[in-house]
Amino acid sequence: MIGRNFKIALLLGFLTLAFDQPVAAQDWPGWRGPNRDGVVTGFAARKNWPDKLKLLWKANVGTGHASPVVSGKQIFIHTRQQEREVVSNLDLDTGKLLWQESYPVSYTMNPAAVSHGKGPKSTPVVHSGRLYTLGISGIISCFDAKTGKLQWRKDYSSRYKYTSPLYGTAMSPMVEGNLLIAHIGGHGAGALTAFDAATGEERWSWKEDGPGYASPIAVVFDGVGQVVTQTQQNIVGLEAATGKLLWSIPYTTPYTQNIVTPLIYNHTLIYSGLDKGTTAVKVIRRGTAWATERVWHNSEVSMYMSSPVLIGDFVYGLSHKRKGQYFCMDARTGKTVWTSEGRDGDNAAIVVAGGALLLLNDSAELIVARGSDKAFEPLKKYEVADSPTWAHPVVVGNRVLIKDAESLALWSLD
Repeated sequence: MIGRNFKIALLLGFLTLAFDQPVAAQDWPGWRGPNRDGVVTGFAARKNWPDKLKLLWKANVGTGHASPVVSGKQIFIHTRQQEREVVSNLDLDTGKLLWQESYPVSYTMNPAAVSHGKGPKSTPVVHSGRLYTLGISGIISCFDAKTGKLQWRKDYSSRYKYTSPLYGTAMSPMVEGNLLIAHIGGHGAGALTAFDAATGEERWSWKEDGPGYASPIAVVFDGVGQVVTQTQQNIVGLEAATGKLLWSIPYTTPYTQNIVTPLIYNHTLIYSGLDKGTTAVKVIRRGTAWATERVWHNSEVSMYMSSPVLIGDFVYGLSHKRKGQYFCMDARTGKTVWTSEGRDGDNAAIVVAGGALLLLNDSAELIVARGSDKAFEPLKKYEVADSPTWAHPVVVGNRVLIKDAESLALWSLD
């Protein structure tokens, strides 16, 4: 049981974090940035982009799709080297390795996902001097961010028959208040769990569904802090203080691939999935009960692996239709505003910087496009690697970090 005082303190901390996260302008502490929405803070809008990007440094860090995270002048990246998962800390300005820790992880890929490698796929999170990682097989680790010393670790091989979903762990953990939140377990059985961020002690656990591949977000509906995510077979909202299930929407995609991180627009939840279109719902409290009401549904746009972003009243993303199709959708009505012609790739990692869209596709092409609700307007296209790019680009000041198949590189945007 969680004491009443602890729940009140956690909720106050959750409300503070949800609306005012005290991070430096260039910090990128976890999945999709400070607010887990793909928005770069403190980036000045620019009229002109360079014809070419200048490579500042490049370092071989290992394989995997996990995005780098940044705190101050330090980069943290979780990768694989042979049969070990490796956590590296690099200097932002030089790429110099500051510390590195590793641990053995034997893992066999599902035959359908062999081309994606053995991970890791989950983006770490850095918070209050600690770095948290979630490995391809479901191992959770907490490191001292300054020294790399292991603080605590969780391995669930004795608790669950499967410790990761069918295609490997991909959900990225988050920190809210003094809790680390991650979905443990695997296909058919798991638990969305909150750990004491300092000690690793379990504070609450919701065990009604296994993990999907989507990453949770922090939301406040009607004054109640909630953790919202796509699980294996549902979209759920849990009370952040207790882990109590408040509401759920049954949701399944072909081949069990719930992947897309939801968006919040004016207290409306927007979500999508493979061949499911895109839907917006209101989350409503009626007395002591919670419910969801559909606001709109768009069957023209479906998202597979790529999570969308917001600029003003418009949603931008990559639909899997027509072999990859960039789109703009009105968040108020769900109406499709524009789509690109198609054949734009299997995936795009998307961020918003100074009103512009940075679209990094899996072919290592970084597209800068105007955040326009009139048409798809690419401004510049840059080749930023010679191998596939699945991780999110991380904009730090006037530079951008790019993780390819095995390397991490820093490019100048000037």
